[in-house]
Amino acid sequence: MKRIQASQVSLLAMIFIISFLITGFKKKPKENSFSFVFMTDIHLQPEENAVTGFRKAIDVINSLKPDFVITGGDQIMDALAQRHSRADSLYNLYQETSRNLKMPVYNTMGNHEIYGIYKRSGADSNHPDFGEKMFENRFGKSYYSFDHKGWKFMVLNSVEDTGEDRYIGLIDQKQIEWIKEELKKTDPRTPIVLSTHIPLMTIYTQRYEGTTVANRPGLVITNGKEVVDLFKGYNLKLVLQGHLHTVEEINVEGIRFITGGAVSSGWWRGPNREFEEGFVLVKVDGNDFTWEYVDYGWVVEPVSAGN
Repeated sequence: MKRIQASQVSLLAMIFIISFLITGFKKKPKENSFSFVFMTDIHLQPEENAVTGFRKAIDVINSLKPDFVITGGDQIMDALAQRHSRADSLYNLYQETSRNLKMPVYNTMGNHEIYGIYKRSGADSNHPDFGEKMFENRFGKSYYSFDHKGWKFMVLNSVEDTGEDRYIGLIDQKQIEWIKEELKKTDPRTPIVLSTHIPLMTIYTQRYEGTTVANRPGLVITNGKEVVDLFKGYNLKLVLQGHLHTVEEINVEGIRFITGGAVSSGWWRGPNREFEEGFVLVKVDGNDFTWEYVDYGWVVEPVSAGN
């Protein structure tokens, strides 16, 4: 019988101990750790190489392997002032292209998803797709909630048709009551994330037009304070916003309001102000999160002088 030398036993024992220490102390991902993407203002259209740009964004998102994607509204270029055939084709284009995302997608309705409320569209208000119905007929309710690994997500409809050829930012009374009912079913300790197209809070106007200039009703939710106050006593952590094609973060009483730039940035013609085309990547770890704005590398092709 072949003898095993003591030195060999010691070496084997040492290898076993080292292997155990490496695997034993290797940090395992927490059950409630995950990542997701918030991408807003895609403004998809067949023009401006927008489809190619969006596909590039999708490729980068897929490579990051988030658990899911939330869109922030204005997925299509415009339905407000368009003939139905154009609006319908844009919706179809978005749905076909976004199928390339390899994870669940939760859509937020933006103002440009609303069909025909501008008179120049020529739309009939009795059309089955008129107004918000065009979005709802394709994606379901314009406000809803879902849960993921201990976090609660609430997607809001922030756009109100005034009936006067314009829209404003507003969370209507029906949604206010819905939010109250949702919160009654929610443990006050549960981290909550809101997604809204039109911001609940922004300093956009003060930044670019002057510190004493008020936000216009089409740029911000006009009853935003009432909405935020509903969450007093609850763990509202994050509000994700679109509409403005700008990146900003405002921290108020432990709530972080993040305006998420734009996938299209300057409507596919280059950066909007200093902001490149991009999206927000959020990494959640327990009750906390970090975020970054990801420039996915889109470069606008120059138009030749002959075109």
